[in-house]
Amino acid sequence: MREMEARLCKSRGLAVAGMAVEFPEVNGHPNRLPFEGCLTLVDVPSDRAPSGARGHRVVLTHAAAEAALPSLLGMAVDYKAGWDGHDARQKCGIITSANLDGQRLMVSGFLFARDFPELERRMCGLKASADGEMGMSYELADAHVADMKAQVWTLTRATFTGAAILLREKAAYRNTSFKLRRRCSGRGAA
Repeated sequence: MREMEARLCKSRGLAVAGMAVEFPEVNGHPNRLPFEGCLTLVDVPSDRAPSGARGHRVVLTHAAAEAALPSLLGMAVDYKAGWDGHDARQKCGIITSANLDGQRLMVSGFLFARDFPELERRMCGLKASADGEMGMSYELADAHVADMKAQVWTLTRATFTGAAILLREKAAYRNTSFKLRRRCSGRGAA
């Protein structure tokens, strides 16, 4: 069905790329807190150099992002105390869906709310004060840079190995986003 929809959109001049793993709905599951976010922008230079880019800003091409979409499914979401970077050993969720929406690479999935109650407290505490403060950042392996001497590196191939939730101001792309897909419960409020 999704392939047919994609062909129909392409025949109308629209480009659609997306993948998802569907989990059965379990109402009130205590450890599945649904989220969604903009992981990165494609064909747009980063606002600042990401970790591992040796001080270079980067551009992830649309073609590279589209080819790497399958590598996002099932990858972990992590966070770092202080919300200012990555901690690949602090895996707090899973990505179950990824799609390209114009220049935005959108993801969704679940946080492990029962295992990491501080996440829900943080996100629900932000609702009242500074909605939109949180963003995301990708984690890559096997990235291919078109020209290592270029001021801004163009990534033409990569494999996603995960993602991090962090303050938007700390992300390489400031126009990323992260939000919960359900209302905060009373237990999540700070």
